[in-house]
Amino acid sequence: MKVIRGRKALVTGAASGIGRGIALALAQEGADVFLWDVNEDGLASVAEEIRAIGVHVDLARVDLTVPTEITAAVLSLRERFGSIDILVNNAGVAFYGPTHSMTSSQWNWLMGINLLAPIQITRELLPTLLERPEAHIVNVCSISGLVAGGRFAAYHTSKFGLIGFSEALRAEYGRRGLGVTALCPGPVLTNLYRQCATGQEGKVVPHPPDWLCTTVDAIASRAIKAIRKNQRMPLVGPLAHLLWNAKWLAPGLLDFLNHFRRKKPTRFSDDRSTKVESRRAA
Repeated sequence: MKVIRGRKALVTGAASGIGRGIALALAQEGADVFLWDVNEDGLASVAEEIRAIGVHVDLARVDLTVPTEITAAVLSLRERFGSIDILVNNAGVAFYGPTHSMTSSQWNWLMGINLLAPIQITRELLPTLLERPEAHIVNVCSISGLVAGGRFAAYHTSKFGLIGFSEALRAEYGRRGLGVTALCPGPVLTNLYRQCATGQEGKVVPHPPDWLCTTVDAIASRAIKAIRKNQRMPLVGPLAHLLWNAKWLAPGLLDFLNHFRRKKPTRFSDDRSTKVESRRAA
C-alpha cells in the first residue's frame, strides 16, 4: 500500500500501549481511524488526540470475549462507513504462571481475545477488504509466537497460532492483492510486567532489562513500514532479533538452557491458586 492518506483503518485494543501508538501513527499518515477497546476512558482520550491531528475518528466499546459483540460491531462499521482498508488486530492479554495452575476459564479468556477474536474479525471483514485495492491486515503477534519460554504457555500458544493464521492468509490471498503482516515485537516498555500479578505475595513477574526492550513508537513506525512494503514478518527490538537468530543458528541452545539444572520430580499438585491476568499493551 503506497498511499495511506485517505484510507480507513480499524485498530483493536486501541485505548493504550501498542494499539494507541499504531492508531496515532496511522492518523499522522492521514488515515481515518476506528478504535475498538473495552476501556472507554482510554478510547475517549486517544480519540481526542486523533481529532487534534485532523482526521476522522470513531470509537466503540467492544468486548472481544463475546463473539456476538464482535459481529454487531463489524456490521455497524460496515453500515456506517462502508469499507475498510487496513485492519490491525492488536488487542491481547497475558497470563504468567505455571501452566497446570491455569483454569479452563483463564485459557478460554486468553485464547478468545488473542486468537479467536482476530480470526473472527478478519473473517467477517474479508469480503470488504478484498474489494479494496491494496488492503492490508496487520496482526500484532510477538517474538513469543516464534520462541517459547516457561510460564507463558497460553500466551505462546495464542501467538504461535496468530502467526500461522497470518501466513495462511498471506498464502491464500496474496495474489488477490491483500497484504498480510505478522508483526513480531520483543518485550516492550509498557506496564505489562509491572501490572502482572503472580498469585504469590511479594513475587513479581521477571522483567527484561530496559536496554533489551523496544518502544511503542518503534513498533508503530515498523507497522507503518510493513503496511507500505507488505512485509511478511518484521521483528522489532533487540531481544526479538537475538532470540530468533539463536533459535535458527543454534536450535539446541535455548532447549538446553530451559533444561539446565533440571529439578527432581515433585508430587504434582492441582493447586490452581496462581491467577494472573494482564492486558498487553505487545
